[in-house]
Amino acid sequence: MAGPSTTLPGTTRPVTGLLERLAAVPGRAERLTHVEELAPRAAVGAPWPAWVPEQVRAAYEARGVVEPWAHQVAAADAAWRGQHVVLSTGTASGKSLAFQVPALSRVLESRGARGQRGASVLYLSPTKALAQDQLSSLHDLGTGVRLATHDGDSSREQREWTRDHGEYVLTNPDMLHRSLLPGHERWTGFWRSLSLVVVDECHHYRGVFGAHVAHVLRRLRRVCASYAAEPTFVLASATVADPAAAAHRLTGLDVLAVEEDASPRGRVTVGLWEPPLTEHLGENDAPVRRAASSETADLLTDLVVEGVRSLAFIRSRRGAEQVAVTSAGLLEEVDPSLAGRVAAYRGGYLPEERREIEQRLRSGELLGLAATNALELGIDVSGLDAVLVAGFPGTRAAFWQQVGRAGRGAQDAAALLVARDDPLDTYLVHHPESLFGRPVEATVFDPANPYVLGPHLAAAAQERPLTRADLAAYWPGAEPLVDDLVARGLLRKRPHGWFWTDRSRAADLADIRSSGGQQVQLIEAGTGRVVGTVDGGRAHGTAHPGAVYVHRGETYLVRELDLDDHVAVLERDDPDYSTSARELTDIAVVEERDSRWWGPCRLVLGQVDVSQQVVSFLRRRQPGGEVLGEEPLDLPERTLRTSAVWWTIPPAELEACGLDPGDLPGAAHAAEHCSIGLLPLFATCDRWDIGGVSTALHPDTATLTVFVHDGHPGGAGFAERGFHAAGAWLRATRETIASCECVEGCPSCIQSPKCGNQNNPLDKAGALVLLDLLLAHAPLD
Repeated sequence: MAGPSTTLPGTTRPVTGLLERLAAVPGRAERLTHVEELAPRAAVGAPWPAWVPEQVRAAYEARGVVEPWAHQVAAADAAWRGQHVVLSTGTASGKSLAFQVPALSRVLESRGARGQRGASVLYLSPTKALAQDQLSSLHDLGTGVRLATHDGDSSREQREWTRDHGEYVLTNPDMLHRSLLPGHERWTGFWRSLSLVVVDECHHYRGVFGAHVAHVLRRLRRVCASYAAEPTFVLASATVADPAAAAHRLTGLDVLAVEEDASPRGRVTVGLWEPPLTEHLGENDAPVRRAASSETADLLTDLVVEGVRSLAFIRSRRGAEQVAVTSAGLLEEVDPSLAGRVAAYRGGYLPEERREIEQRLRSGELLGLAATNALELGIDVSGLDAVLVAGFPGTRAAFWQQVGRAGRGAQDAAALLVARDDPLDTYLVHHPESLFGRPVEATVFDPANPYVLGPHLAAAAQERPLTRADLAAYWPGAEPLVDDLVARGLLRKRPHGWFWTDRSRAADLADIRSSGGQQVQLIEAGTGRVVGTVDGGRAHGTAHPGAVYVHRGETYLVRELDLDDHVAVLERDDPDYSTSARELTDIAVVEERDSRWWGPCRLVLGQVDVSQQVVSFLRRRQPGGEVLGEEPLDLPERTLRTSAVWWTIPPAELEACGLDPGDLPGAAHAAEHCSIGLLPLFATCDRWDIGGVSTALHPDTATLTVFVHDGHPGGAGFAERGFHAAGAWLRATRETIASCECVEGCPSCIQSPKCGNQNNPLDKAGALVLLDLLLAHAPLD
């Protein structure tokens, strides 16, 4: 349970056959590419453990939990015994109860005679919204435990009360990193009594963010140990592969995994849906599919007309608003009384706005909701009949998290993935075996990344001087990096350890939400209001002068980018065009770490320097994509040292294959684009987390080479994952290109929305020839 449960009335029409009815609408022939039935599951209960205080048990029984599920008891028992545990069961399987019961019990059982704090609990969530819903759920239990949130919205008075009296404190990794740990001496009483640490939705900690959080948790363990506290860690996620290994990598601890889901589930019918090609032409006159958001608005309308209580997941806030508005307009044409029965739900809404929407769901007034993933981690909505997923959310883990919103309890439900015009989505709707019956992706992050680890060692030294015993316990093998920090003047070595030398905050060295580089603040002209931030490494391409920047559904024009002060000045506008940056990219091999021969071809994993310079941007009319003009830019070159996977094909093979030498750049470029689009299926990343370079003759390899690199300093583990899954990854790339119905290439196969060369040159047929040469001797995975 992520929060208070909202049970909705039943549907007007049965869910059985729902997807087939949607596909039977005239003009939708062949859009439903696959239907999968997930069998129902019976519930398995278990008695309340004897150690649960009557006060806690009565609170849950009043909520209707007469007997918990077996997996809840298994995880709660382990935590009560002091065993670190990760609970990995399905969405809506009641994971919150599994950590709330031992947490509340510890607090109540250890209180002093006058109610003094005897044990405390620290709850960490990836979003403030989830922490607020947990807080609401705990308040409703009425156990009398002193609850408090500690986040950016907390006042000074609230923080002081929490520090002195809070027993169950809800916060997030950012506040732990920037507030609680640097100021640990003011929290002495809390640390000494800390008994349990909950890491909720732990699958969200991946990539560079996951590496940062792994070190924040090690710093937390170290601070606790200095106050003679050894808290038990409980991690929870509905969707994490090899949970014991993932939890160990995140915390550095041996963790027991509880994976057998004992909660009931009805039959769930899951479909895959591909929007049709339209008459519109996109970049380089490529055919374009109907937008997933437009298709979803139509489908949501049909579901509301049928009385099916539905939730549509949309990738952007602006998109969620647009789908709700479009659906309401279509419903107005069918029956004016239905127009008000759809709404949007996204992050950024005020608490009272969110509560109003939730209440309308509870009452049954709302039949359709278009939401961002704020609802994936937000309120626990039970009783939904159908879920629409507009565009694959990037990982199987996130997909099943969203599908899990349908059919809470034992009721039947349906879910539909509506594909975007994208290589990965196109591959999935035609290869259902890649989605069904497959485990979710491994959580990929690299705690050894020196660009991440170094700042956390400095932060740890500021919290308490670092010792060799600390390095052995929490950061084995990190002493060379500590020596580098000494050489840079950030640490000072003394007989008893390493000390922080600066008066500034060491925590500021590590921005745990950044993908690399100092954050650039987005300032609204006239008001001076900070409307958001963008990673310094991405500001050149997204917040350059003249860029159209969309933030939280609002559109701005960037007037100025000050790279020295890390500020971009924006002003509200609503232009009829979008912008895309054009950049020059070069790549140099620094070192090879691993390699394999595939016959005469070679696959390599190593370190590279990627040099990028944004030189201009295009203005494109919206909608339509017509190029209105190109504007030059004068921005400095940036160099990124990171990890990459690359493959080479020797000249003799290229000469024998019959490709014209002039076609090689376009062929390699097309293969690069599609492989970047497919890597998220094998590594837990987004295509915007990675980049690529292709060349018909690279100076460091002396042959045709295609590189795919991590987009973060030092790497995030994505390229390494691609190297180890290269056979399956590149076969999927070849299949995606070959099966796409376009003739010369389109956004569903070889065109990329992030291409710095405006998708030119691209050679679809040539890419297939190159991939056939490469894969001819590749081992079968």
